[in-house]
Amino acid sequence: MTLWAISDLHLSYEANREALTELEPRLGDHLILGGDLCESPRDLAWCLSVLSDRFERLYWVPGNHELWSLADQGPRGVAKYEVLVEVCRQLGVLTPEDPWASWPGDDTVIALLFLLYDYSFAPEGLDPAGAVAWARADGIVCRDERLLHPDPYPSREAWCAARLAATRARLAALPPGTRTVLVNHFPLRRDLVRLRRIPRFSPWCGTRQTEDWHLRYGARVVVSGHLHMRATDWRDGVRFEEVALGYPAHWRRRRGVGAYLRQVLPEPGLRPPSGHGGPVWHR
Repeated sequence: MTLWAISDLHLSYEANREALTELEPRLGDHLILGGDLCESPRDLAWCLSVLSDRFERLYWVPGNHELWSLADQGPRGVAKYEVLVEVCRQLGVLTPEDPWASWPGDDTVIALLFLLYDYSFAPEGLDPAGAVAWARADGIVCRDERLLHPDPYPSREAWCAARLAATRARLAALPPGTRTVLVNHFPLRRDLVRLRRIPRFSPWCGTRQTEDWHLRYGARVVVSGHLHMRATDWRDGVRFEEVALGYPAHWRRRRGVGAYLRQVLPEPGLRPPSGHGGPVWHR
């Protein structure tokens, strides 16, 4: 039995949608879905239905795209998230709102997180408004500013703070010595955000509040997406996997989606490159 991970399927693109239907079954294996699968509950249900036939169990965390409200009508913010959670539950898919599962035959907990961001992955001293202005000065403004509503919270950073507090309490309540797989759409560390073409997109990529969570909460592996920069990194001996598929230009259709699944457990035998401090990129 193997635990795989992938994120950022972006099924609004027909090429990605068609490729997903061609994914070979891996019956008996489990799959983490790290967010940004789609923008609507209907498409989420379709995606999960397709993958439920190919894997024994699915785990889901939301990305920013799932939380977008693309029309004037319909749920926003927390209410939109709750709709997505219900879609998952109807299909037997685990979410951050469900009890965390243990990996079979192991004491490792698969901790599904939903933390958002608070604009702190910007230069020191900038508040959220300053971070957005800093990005805008380079022509960068995330669509979240128009489409990701924080209701009923007054701001996205306030929603993030609430999610951080609730998640810290939940992680702290795990029995001493528990090992974890930490799964969040956004990277947990600022030094993993390498955006060569759009470096000022970083304010929408996470929160500095999670920089030490891999140590604090006994992580064996940390899984994230969002960056569309597939890589394996190590920090303090802990493996970090960025598992995004991305837009059609970010992957090779002839390889198929299956080639982009990243093995999480059992450990695939990877080790930090000797004398090499940088990431291992996955093309």
